[in-house]
Amino acid sequence: MMGAELKWVEGGKFSMGSNDHYRDEAPVRSVTVDGFWIESHPVTNTQFGAFVDDTGHVTVAEQHPEPALYPDASPGDLVPGSLVFTMTGGPVDLRDYHSWWRWTHGATWRYPTGPGSDIDGLNDHPVTHVAYEDAAAYARWAGRSLATEAEWEMAARGGLDSAEFTWGNDDTQETSPRANTWQGRFPYENTELDGWTRTSPVGSYQPNGYGLYDMAGNVWEWTDDWYEDRSTSPSEPSCCAPVNPRGGTQLGSLDVRQAGTPIPRKVLKGGSHLCTIQYCFRYRPAARLPQMVDTSSSHMGFRCVKRTD
Repeated sequence: MMGAELKWVEGGKFSMGSNDHYRDEAPVRSVTVDGFWIESHPVTNTQFGAFVDDTGHVTVAEQHPEPALYPDASPGDLVPGSLVFTMTGGPVDLRDYHSWWRWTHGATWRYPTGPGSDIDGLNDHPVTHVAYEDAAAYARWAGRSLATEAEWEMAARGGLDSAEFTWGNDDTQETSPRANTWQGRFPYENTELDGWTRTSPVGSYQPNGYGLYDMAGNVWEWTDDWYEDRSTSPSEPSCCAPVNPRGGTQLGSLDVRQAGTPIPRKVLKGGSHLCTIQYCFRYRPAARLPQMVDTSSSHMGFRCVKRTD
């Protein structure tokens, strides 16, 4: 099966999380992860296309949503589609993400901004508009898996334990970008200092210490862990660093603020081309984001791992 080049990540102990930014990244704790192989870059449109050609896989974005799961949705929205970032015409309230996200009928991995778009010239860009089950299906086809959150974060750090970014502690994204993130005033001005408004070809920036590309920015990446807010989760004292820790439970991952839509959530890692210190300062290894497993968007992708057991 087709897959990106694998890079070896030596097992060991590292400091996971951060106490300095978003609440659910804390507390910093020592964890131990066994060695594993991880793909050097996110899965590309070419690679995902080979999977679809071989299996006939139909992504979640190409399917009609189940009405019973979305009781508050209007019938007109219960059609195949996905979320597409749309730049605003000027300043907006950054507390309301609806200002820049549009549910777009017909947006899929083949049509990343909706009908009329295509992936011509984007063969080496990360595939987008893939929900969790799409990423997991590709991983099975490739004989690989999705990473746990701990595996993904250890790999992203590239051997720089406790560093703020994949490259060290200096944030140069507004002056000399080392990843595809947002420069300018979000979400209505992008100066393209890094050369891109949306996704960029994989490997456009220097790799981290493990030879891995795009572990910061470009696209968010699915992991296999259920989301839990560690800052509110009870913890038990331990004399030893947890070994190969996993996330929470499917039930515990539900968003209590959306009781009418009981869709479980997985952890996304790495940030995306939309991340900025103004709004989403998450192009850091410790950063994490809960995402409902049925959701796809123009800034979410994935990569795979291969374990030795």
